[in-house]
Amino acid sequence: MEESDQIMAIVGAVAAGLAISAWVLDRRRMRRRNLDRVGFVPWTAVFFWSLMAAVLLLGLSGRVWLGIRS
Repeated sequence: MEESDQIMAIVGAVAAGLAISAWVLDRRRMRRRNLDRVGFVPWTAVFFWSLMAAVLLLGLSGRVWLGIRS
């Protein structure tokens, strides 16, 4: 595995961690008790884009790991 492939795998793992934390925080916001305390971070958008980055980067690095090169 080349260095660029390792970087893709690491960044993909970080993006997956960010997606998990954004999902948890969005769920926490939706279940809040005080409805007037609305946050300012769009957790749904953060979740979506970080999940897309994680899927793409881990998919590309997984192809290299499996030996499928084009």
